[in-house]
Amino acid sequence: MSEGTQRQNTVQYFLQDIEHHGRNERTAAAYERVLTDFEAFLADRFDKQPPEASYRDCMAWVHELRTTHSESTVATYASYLNRFYSYLERVGHADENPMTVVLEEMNESIESNPTRRDVTLGEMRTFVDGIRHPLHRALVVTLLKTGIRAGELCNLDLIDVNLDHEAATWQPRAHIAGRPDSVFISAEHTYGRESGGERRQASNKRKRETVIPIDGELKDVLVRWLAVRPDTPRTGPDVAAPLFLGTADRWGRRLTPNVVHHVVEQHAREAGWYRTGGGASENVTPHYFRHFFTTHLRDRTGDRGIVQYLRGDVASDVIDTYTHNWGDRVRETYLEHIYAITGE
Repeated sequence: MSEGTQRQNTVQYFLQDIEHHGRNERTAAAYERVLTDFEAFLADRFDKQPPEASYRDCMAWVHELRTTHSESTVATYASYLNRFYSYLERVGHADENPMTVVLEEMNESIESNPTRRDVTLGEMRTFVDGIRHPLHRALVVTLLKTGIRAGELCNLDLIDVNLDHEAATWQPRAHIAGRPDSVFISAEHTYGRESGGERRQASNKRKRETVIPIDGELKDVLVRWLAVRPDTPRTGPDVAAPLFLGTADRWGRRLTPNVVHHVVEQHAREAGWYRTGGGASENVTPHYFRHFFTTHLRDRTGDRGIVQYLRGDVASDVIDTYTHNWGDRVRETYLEHIYAITGE
């Protein structure tokens, strides 16, 4: 049997495998129903076989499920698909598990405080110090310094950054035009919808727009990235230029959450912080950095409200309970308490 035929029969091979491992008939039937439906969805919507599916394809399937199923059912079906792709990855029929990032985003709303690996600030500094690639370093430091999600990182455009440096040759958006050294996180970008002249591949799951200060360490890292960032032509007058672009397979194209996840996974594996099949309690992922940011900044400031604002977790009515000079208060508190991470 050819390799192409084997890859096309991956669902049947997986079903045989779980039966050999003692799954009862009812469970096997549930897997078969879900995976057969997913296989049909891929073929009808994207003309693809399961081994060819991307994070975006799997997320589209999850979004469709949500129109007809409860969240608990969607979570169950997503776990089936995750196990299926873990199997494909193990046997060499898929290069990666596209459900890893999907589940990470889904679990964020389910597990408000999951048990996670305990990485000290000193260990994190050593980890960051070992990342020399300008893009990889910029991605990791941005995640650690802002607490934003991988999707929000990918959605950042140049105009979302007001950098007080000659490397910033663009005009920042009006929201931050008078706020040097700050980054704007929109609450508008939604997966599959057009925003900034392009169809977005990730959602910014924020309750309100957020302005996050840029400290000296993040500024230095971003300036170094801008020095080597591909200078790609814009495809239209209304199309925003992404801050982070690919420098390898996706040269000059906006990064996707899957790419960010694999960059982090690569370095986390080298540090012994990531194992295939490991869960949130063991693996360091982009979302782990959001947890790290929240924990350390909350402990340092003692101000849960400001941390909630930076995370994008609170709406305007909560912000209004604080000082009217909210922007300055956030900036002063942030710069006073944000941890040093690069050791430079």
